[in-house]
Amino acid sequence: MAVRIVDFDPRWRADFARLNIDWLERWFVVEPIDRVVLSDPETHILAGGGRVLFAIDDDGTAIGTVALKCEGEGLYELTKMAVDPAHQGRGVGRALMAGALAAFRDLQGEALFLESSRKLGPALALYESVGFRHRPAPRPGSHYVRADVYMVWEP
Repeated sequence: MAVRIVDFDPRWRADFARLNIDWLERWFVVEPIDRVVLSDPETHILAGGGRVLFAIDDDGTAIGTVALKCEGEGLYELTKMAVDPAHQGRGVGRALMAGALAAFRDLQGEALFLESSRKLGPALALYESVGFRHRPAPRPGSHYVRADVYMVWEP
């Protein structure tokens, strides 16, 4: 299956929310912070200097998404990564990850981190395979109740 990784376009705003809410409801719960960000990525990700990417199939349908949220001078969080269940296991997540890392380089980011959960073995394996390493969180707690893993990209 051919998949293109493209930047945010308002026509896929609903897909950004749909893909992530579906994923969250399958594995966890949708937290208030999720609803805020997913309902308005232009304000909560793009306006702050971040990026939202989509995996688009041959039909022009968004089948996956990932975001880079700017957390300060050169610091980015890899967040809101989700792939439609019907397309999982086909390399879409890996393509999104490659796109996110290329976008991080384009942004001239200095540090990239993510928060995840031990429940997500395949996702953690993907992150590790591209250079993310487990590290102690730099601050106590997380803005996500579900997060019990902190990783930093070390290419």
